[in-house]
Formats: sequence, structure tokens, C-alpha cells
Amino acid sequence: MGTDLNAPLGQNRKSRSSGARKSSLSFGRILLGMGVIALVGVSVWVGLRPTGLITPEPEQNLADASQTDGKTAGNKAPDADKPNGQKASGALSGAHVEETLNNDGSIVTKFSPKQRDGEGPAFIKVGPTKGQDPRMAAFPNDELLEDSPEGRLPIVGPDGLRPMDQYARLSSGARGVRIALVVGGLGLSQTGTQNAIAQLQPEITLGFAATGNSLQRWMQEARRGGHEIVLQVPFEPFDYPDNNPGPHTLRVGIDAQKNLSELHTSLAQITNYTGIMNFLGGRFLSDADALEPVMRDIGRRGLLFLDDGTSAQSLTGTLADTIGVPHGFADMVVDSELDRTAILKKLDELERIARRNGSAIGVASAFDESVSAIAQWVDEADSRGIEFVGVSALVKDPQQQ
Repeated sequence: MGTDLNAPLGQNRKSRSSGARKSSLSFGRILLGMGVIALVGVSVWVGLRPTGLITPEPEQNLADASQTDGKTAGNKAPDADKPNGQKASGALSGAHVEETLNNDGSIVTKFSPKQRDGEGPAFIKVGPTKGQDPRMAAFPNDELLEDSPEGRLPIVGPDGLRPMDQYARLSSGARGVRIALVVGGLGLSQTGTQNAIAQLQPEITLGFAATGNSLQRWMQEARRGGHEIVLQVPFEPFDYPDNNPGPHTLRVGIDAQKNLSELHTSLAQITNYTGIMNFLGGRFLSDADALEPVMRDIGRRGLLFLDDGTSAQSLTGTLADTIGVPHGFADMVVDSELDRTAILKKLDELERIARRNGSAIGVASAFDESVSAIAQWVDEADSRGIEFVGVSALVKDPQQQ
């Protein structure tokens, strides 16, 4: 057969012509040369093309450009009455907008604040609000304290914030039956105080006796537990001195300055309370001349006054309305009889008052029987839809009318 496969190895092979070999080599060199030229061309183009990194000639804003050639980017003339190409739109009405045309044809837009003309967004100043950050509840707001010879006393803050607002326990604000329970006498007995703070729900307001011991320590523990607190100040009863409320008692028959000094001594015992509550005081609370300077001082300091309701002759409500002092009256002393069953019956009666009037205030002392009965009853009443609030939520406040 006439193919190379049938020829002896290495014999009768036809040699390729030298012309074909030369033609193939020439064609390969041409392709290689064209590739090199293309690569060099691409490299030169990449190196010389505009990138925006080349420093342009001095910039010219669109307003100037429109004066020279009558054209701007996008063939839109800028507002004739606004310099530097400034545009004000609904979304950008609060900004100064400046557009600049670069030498390479790109546009740079710069936004900066501008002066408001009264038509822009309104800034609303929020006034003082009630309540305190729970993490800081054991510490006083220093802006609500002033130094005095008797110690640090509560005062209205520079922005109008009152201690009764700052240290109030927040309520839901929902309409419904509300009850405030105040358990007083804390600080007089160490074990009784500890038991009350441990057992009573955070919604219960705690009253600290100004004549008690370790008050600052117990106050901080109560505040960390979520309680609103009031300070019980001793006032002269009808049978004084046979019935003596203790040191620094405010009395009828001594001058107003002395009574205010005694009041301030009591107020300086602790901080973080919303107001004061009387400890005894039937005689003092029924004497207008003695009571008025005290009520004025309480109101000036942004505190509330809670009358325990034990004196039918008390003038606290009349004077508080006249002077403009936040105040309230207890509807009932729930532990006038120190018996658990009797206390529970009184609490049920307090609930009936609250359902009839919308709200009610009850007071008690930190006896073991009282604390135990109140803690049980509050859980039961809560399931019946009663909301328990701090006493500051139920007082008559002139600023809220």
C-alpha cells in the first residue's frame, strides 16, 4: 500500500518542502507581533485614560458655566435666584446644596446645613418627666438638693423638675380602679423594716420615720426594690407632751422659724422621697397659723403632703388648696385593729371605696401582722383588676389641673 504505515521504518518518507516550513514560521511571527502591539496599546490607553484622579483645573460652578455656554449638566439651568447652583427641594429643604462642574465634565454636589427660616422641621423641647431610671433609684438627683445648716434638703430643680415627680413610681395611666397603700414606721425597728421591704410588693409606698435609724441604708434598699417612699415628720398631738412623737416635733406656740428648722432637720435625714406624711399631729394640723409656713415650705420644695386622715380637725386640705401644694388624704387606716382577719376586712372595705370613687388611699404601720396581711391581699386584689400605684399618683396636684 502506498502509505507511510506500510513503509519500512525510516525509509521512503517524503520530505516536507522548505517553502511550506518557511510560510508556517512567518505566519506565527506575524500573530505574535500583533499580540505584542495590542498589549502595548491597551497598556498605553489604561495609563492615559481620565480617572478623576488628575487634579482638574480651577473649578467652575454651574452658574458660571451657564453664563459662558448657556448649558449645564443634563441641559438644566440652575435656579437663577439662588447662588452657587443651590437647589432646595422637599427632601433637602434643610440643607445648602452646591453643585460644581469639574474640568472632566463630572459634577460634585456638596450638602451643608443652612440657617432655618422658620419653615423647616420644628424642634420640640420635652419638659421634666416623672420617674427615675431604676438603675439609679437608690441615688439622689443632685440638682434636686440644696445645702442648708440642717443638711441637704429637697428643692425644685432648675428646669422645674420636682422631687415628687423624679422619685415617683410610674403607673400605667390606664383608666380603672387604683389603690395606693402606704406602710409607715420604717426605720423604727430594724427587723420590722427589713421584713417590710422583703415582703411587700414594689407597688406599695413605704413611709420612713424621720426619727428612725439607718434611714439612708434602708431608703436605698427600698428604692432598689422599686418602692416609692415618703418621709414621716412628727407633729404635735393634742395630748403632747404625754404623747411625744419624738425629737424635732413641730409644735404650736413656738415661732415659725424654729418650726421650719425642725422641719428641715427631719427633711435632711434621707433623700429620694416624693413627699411627707404626718406622724401624729392632731393639734398642729388644726392650727392655721402654725401650719401655713410649713405647708408653704413643703410646696416650695416640690413635695407632696399626705394626711393620714386620723384628725377630723386637720386644715391641711384647705391650706394646700389655697397655697397650691400637692396633697392627699388617706381614706382608711387599715390596721387600727392589729389582727390579721380584721386587717383583711379593712382592706376589702378599702377596695369597695376605690370601686365607688375610682381610687382610694390606705395607710398602715410596719407591724408583722399588717405586712403579712397586706402582701397576701395585694396579690388577691391584683387578680381582680385593681392597679396598685405610688401615692403620688393619687394626690391632688395643682400642676396637673
